[in-house]
Amino acid sequence: MSTERRAPAEINGAELLDRVRAAVTRYVILPSDAATDAFVLWVAATHGLKFWTHATRMVIRAPEKRCGKSRLLDVGEALSWKPLVTVNASPSAIYRSIGDVDEDAPTILIDEADTIFGPNAQGANEDLRGLLNAGFGRGRAALRYDAATRQVEEIPTFAMAGMAGIGTMPDTIEDRAIVIRMRRRGPGEKVAPYRAKRDGPPLGRLRAELNRWVRSHPELEHAEPVMPVEDRAADTWEPLIAIADLAGGDWPERARAACLALEAEKEANTDMPIQVRLLIDIRAAFEDDEALATSTLLMRLTSDDEAPWAAYGNRGDAITPMQLGRLLREYDIRPGNIRFPNGIQAKGYTREAFADAWSRYCPEVLAESGQDVEADGPATAWPEQPQTFLHPSLGRLEPSHGTDRDESTPPLTSGGTAGTAGTPLTGTPTSPAVCIHCRKPLSYDDGSHTHPACA
Repeated sequence: MSTERRAPAEINGAELLDRVRAAVTRYVILPSDAATDAFVLWVAATHGLKFWTHATRMVIRAPEKRCGKSRLLDVGEALSWKPLVTVNASPSAIYRSIGDVDEDAPTILIDEADTIFGPNAQGANEDLRGLLNAGFGRGRAALRYDAATRQVEEIPTFAMAGMAGIGTMPDTIEDRAIVIRMRRRGPGEKVAPYRAKRDGPPLGRLRAELNRWVRSHPELEHAEPVMPVEDRAADTWEPLIAIADLAGGDWPERARAACLALEAEKEANTDMPIQVRLLIDIRAAFEDDEALATSTLLMRLTSDDEAPWAAYGNRGDAITPMQLGRLLREYDIRPGNIRFPNGIQAKGYTREAFADAWSRYCPEVLAESGQDVEADGPATAWPEQPQTFLHPSLGRLEPSHGTDRDESTPPLTSGGTAGTAGTPLTGTPTSPAVCIHCRKPLSYDDGSHTHPACA
């Protein structure tokens, strides 16, 4: 029987991965044991592409030059299956390089990826980003129309891919990737110099052993390892966990520990979408109120110096009611006419309108207590999302004659009259407006929320 079907008896998976790990750490200092184990498992997984449902991406990024990211990619080139290295390539060239047979598809390695996807690229390589995203899942071909034959051509995209660059990669790529955040070597940290001509052949022999070992286990195609994560993260890590389980020894435990550590690190270093940040900040702004006038809500949002809302506008000015409404529209949250217990009617938002969005998009942290919310699934210690709190001097401000309307808020009727009675607010009555300086009640508020003597 050929070696493609049965591994030589002397190849021990755990011992082979240990030797690959020792070879990697000879030339590169990775930021953690978790990152090192993940990289070793990833290069091993590139040899089993034909077994996988998802082709894991590897992102090697650094804050600046000389952090070892390109050297790690060099080592990956020496150890991975059919490496195809490029610093720039057109999507059509990569399409043609992938070919039609999964087991022959190369491992795409992109160096200097920040020049392709960084801010200076200004979105010029969206086709390449789309290719890398589509190629994560098996069977997602790109469609091109061939004018010569007048037929639609299906072009395979399924291939393992790794990229190295300064700064973050597009979030849609990192969401499908294992992210290794390199750093510059510290004092006393030494590595051996890497020379492809001298060091390439020994690494090439390790690559050949990896290939024989992985491809001699067709049962990997049906592997369903127990995963410590769910959803997209599980798809990303499944090939690596399957390789670790096949190797045995302490690799299964190490692989799952690496998965949890790197996913937690990625989550902690992912920029929060501005819409989610707004939902969290609004939840804090509501405090115990059941409804807020739009003007009051905006004042509370912009009072936080650490929040982006005071300078969210196009010219660095505060967020407007129209901008607020546009951000909330995707969650089907819209302002309405509200009559408050003090008799004032104003455009505003109710707490009830946000309940569904809060539960779906920002359930991790309770707005006021900061305690974790129990969720289904494995008990994983994920980092908390950033919290936003109001300035302690702000207090609870209610709409008054001076706060129920501004120039950007349309009148309640087309004629500018008081309008209808509006939707009555039910629930616990709220306290009267207070001065933001002395904290005493205001008999009349001109919009400054301040007594004349306190101004």
